[in-house]
Amino acid sequence: MDDVRFAEPITLKFQSSERKVASSWEAIECMRQQWPDRARGRSWRAAYRTCRDALDGWRTARDARKAFVRAARKAGLFASARKPVDRAG
Repeated sequence: MDDVRFAEPITLKFQSSERKVASSWEAIECMRQQWPDRARGRSWRAAYRTCRDALDGWRTARDARKAFVRAARKAGLFASARKPVDRAG
């Protein structure tokens, strides 16, 4: 089982810290260790399962990242995927 890296890391904001998640394995660790109990519902289970499936080669890194972002948004933890690029001059 190899780790599956995301194309771009995801930044989550917890009460007292931030965490960057850059792979399916890191996402699973984060969901196990830091995810609030109140937010461990359907989207959390779907993200957990999709990240695990990505590690097993059944799903893509894109699928895992998408499911993880969806769960993070639902939990109110999503800070950003990356800093916006200033296109003005």
